[in-house]
Amino acid sequence: MAVLAAYMVPHPPLIVPDIGRGAEAAIANTIDAYREVARRIASVKPDTIVVISPHQVMYADYFHLSPGKGAKGDFGRFRAGKVKMEVSYDTEFVGELCIQAQAQGLDAGTLGVRGRQDQDLDHGTMVPLYFVNQYWKAYKLVRVGLSGFPLTAHYALGECIQETAQILDRNVVVIGSGDLSHRLKEEGPYGFRAEGPKYDSRIMDVMGRGAFGELLEFPEDFCEKAGECGHRSFTVMAGALDRMAVKADRLSYEGPFGVGYGICSYEVTGRDPDRDFLGQHEEKERERLSVLRAREDGYVKLARRTIETYVQTRKILPVPKELPDELYTLRAGVFVSVKKEGQLRGCIGTIQAVQGCLAEEIIQNAVSACSRDPRFSPIEPKELEQLTISVDVLGEAKKIGSPQELDVKRYGVIVKNGRRRGLLLPDLDGVDTVTQQIAIAKQKAGIREEEDVELERFEVVRHH
Repeated sequence: MAVLAAYMVPHPPLIVPDIGRGAEAAIANTIDAYREVARRIASVKPDTIVVISPHQVMYADYFHLSPGKGAKGDFGRFRAGKVKMEVSYDTEFVGELCIQAQAQGLDAGTLGVRGRQDQDLDHGTMVPLYFVNQYWKAYKLVRVGLSGFPLTAHYALGECIQETAQILDRNVVVIGSGDLSHRLKEEGPYGFRAEGPKYDSRIMDVMGRGAFGELLEFPEDFCEKAGECGHRSFTVMAGALDRMAVKADRLSYEGPFGVGYGICSYEVTGRDPDRDFLGQHEEKERERLSVLRAREDGYVKLARRTIETYVQTRKILPVPKELPDELYTLRAGVFVSVKKEGQLRGCIGTIQAVQGCLAEEIIQNAVSACSRDPRFSPIEPKELEQLTISVDVLGEAKKIGSPQELDVKRYGVIVKNGRRRGLLLPDLDGVDTVTQQIAIAKQKAGIREEEDVELERFEVVRHH
């Protein structure tokens, strides 16, 4: 057998009566839909339930799979310690899943944090199991954590779950646990942002149709501004249904507390090779990147050639001939930014000219961006075709008297406090206010939020 069904569910603790104490009545439709999910799970009698939770142990560069024989949990932190549960892990499934993930080049396994954080079930796991356990208990559990990897890696991990189920001949149900936007109302936990209701409307449309390929097209900054917590869970779940025909059923959506709760059900009805969403996405991405590369100007072509040369040979590219004239004659600070699938993969630069000309400045900073950014591992040869690159040439920095003289779209900012100095480029995804811009620049410089700083602004010419 293999994956029989999958479910997208939220995890608000107050949905448990001992926690909600009456407040759960405001999401009665969600409760009814949750019970229907639990009945459907019981009807297919899964051997193994895989729960993907954003509140499981999470790393930027690793998928953590809970090790050991099992775990316990209760809702004590939500003042309902008497509501408890204990689960047994499907250790064979976890072991094979590690093998399949590693075969696909995914950094996943059981080597993450151990101890109480792994022994105690998180509420993103317990809330779904609270309902499931009322109808079906003859299962073993697999707990899957998320990562900071791109959405495509999460989808690929889901494909590994499917492959593991087939290899072990398991009846498997997959649960993607996650709330939608947390920014639906001013009185909600994180206030209101316009992206909140837009995200919820879009995700419920996509998931209601079972159009899983569209999950991979949500921009990272849009998801972040919406304040969602389930998108990666849903993407792993979708990967577990890759190339399968499914009967999609939108069961409920509510958001009375400023947080969106959506429930959808997916019953597997057979195979469907046309639902190869990751392959289709990768083909579209190759075509998009090909068009972008064809449009790159001389600055970006130089940065790309430098990165490709260094990653493949570990040699620094000599300054080529036949570059635009100004690259040989002008001097300025330069930042080289590298992205992969919309996520930053490296960014290094100089505030003022250090090299003899712009070409040398680009070459040195491109090498640093692909290999020396302390936030990221060095770029590998297999990634080169997936990169987008931009080169920012900095204008002269000018001292300003107040934040009112800044504009996040037009000006970059430099903050100074003694010898500490931090810089942030203008017009960055996710940076919408001057307050954010200054705060991030301070953080980069190791300057505390409450410390005073001198401000400088600068303009850039951005080359794509």
